[in-house]
Amino acid sequence: MLKRVAMIAVVAAAAVFGYLAANRQVPAEAEGTAGATAASGAAVPSAVGNMELTGPYDVVADWPKDLSTLPGNEKWTWGSGEGIFAESPNRVYILQRGELPVLPQARGRGNNPYAPVNQLLSTIAPGAALPLMGLVRNATGASPPGTLDGPDGKALNYDTDGSGKNGVDFNWENCLVIADASGNIIERWTQWDKMFRRPHSVFISPYDATKAVWVVDDYRHAIFKFTNDGKTLLQTIGTPNEHASDDKHFYRPTFMAWQTDGSFYVADGYANTRVVKFDKNGKYLMAWGEKGNGTGEAPETRPNYFNNVHGVAVDPQTKEVYVNDRGNRRIQIFDENGTFKRMWSVEAPANLHFVYIGQDRQLTVFNNATQHLAKFDLDGHLITQWGGLGDYPGALWGPHGISVDTEGNLYLASVSYAKPQKFRPRAGANPNFLVGKPVKAVWQ
Repeated sequence: MLKRVAMIAVVAAAAVFGYLAANRQVPAEAEGTAGATAASGAAVPSAVGNMELTGPYDVVADWPKDLSTLPGNEKWTWGSGEGIFAESPNRVYILQRGELPVLPQARGRGNNPYAPVNQLLSTIAPGAALPLMGLVRNATGASPPGTLDGPDGKALNYDTDGSGKNGVDFNWENCLVIADASGNIIERWTQWDKMFRRPHSVFISPYDATKAVWVVDDYRHAIFKFTNDGKTLLQTIGTPNEHASDDKHFYRPTFMAWQTDGSFYVADGYANTRVVKFDKNGKYLMAWGEKGNGTGEAPETRPNYFNNVHGVAVDPQTKEVYVNDRGNRRIQIFDENGTFKRMWSVEAPANLHFVYIGQDRQLTVFNNATQHLAKFDLDGHLITQWGGLGDYPGALWGPHGISVDTEGNLYLASVSYAKPQKFRPRAGANPNFLVGKPVKAVWQ
């Protein structure tokens, strides 16, 4: 027993040391047109803040219900989570890359057995947690990169690694489902499964009274607009299965964001390096962005140059457009017509998955390099961050989609964890640490 305790202590110490070395809290770097100027920023400590695994939230247990609980779907569970959108607390859209087989060891662990140790670790280093190397399944690698059948029913040979067999290694069904507040699956848009190849994000414009549902599919190189009930495909923007960089094509688009007049932006994206603007009817208006030279540890510094345009958000007050230049670990800010205003960077290691701006006019990102959800003001000063790697409820493992409902509940879809999560604001939490509620919609 003593040997086991000693081993845990050694491992815990190593975990903390490694965490502190790799995930030290650092300020953002603010930059403008005149060059870089230092801007101090640090996570603000609190009794309910960044020193806890789930920050100012409690994870909602058993939300959503597992897909294996659906009649006829007993052998399948959640696949790689791509997007999530809360129309209301009782209507939450969940977007994923197919389903994965149920594995006995991957059904969930219930309560985290390392909780006592992690409670201690979290007081030493934010997000430090066990187990180390104890993750069961990486949904990013297990889920297919896209459907393996084309419109003609024949196998596609581009933009896929060709691995896996549908119905055995994965199941290309239930790509878009809807859950209620209790986690029950109340709708399954299976009629569109065969149209999707790699559905990447899902949205409803806050300025559209009809509550049309938008799905970005980066392997189809297209965006699909549906009626709110999912029965009708209203519009397709881009040319499915064709990629280019003009007014009729995308090349692996990723996310969307709206202005108050209903016009919207598309982050385009993984292969193209631009932001595209459309009017409220989907008519092409303009695009901006050039391919940058740097990446990672030696990022591009020139404004309007991108490496992986992987997120876009709009400040509804100033109309400024915040673009996640993922490969360059920076946020670039433009006016509504694409004129560069300023930028700020996140010190390495950083791999930002999304950008989100709520009613509080603060910006939330997920850093996949450190497994932290981080909140900044719009000038790049860090307000708080929380999270930690794991495959148990409340832990983070590659959140890729984010949404907040009108009650303040936070939803995350994770590409690696293979299960969406719902977080409820903790009683007494500092409201400045909460992810802002959604911009008030005309249909709320």
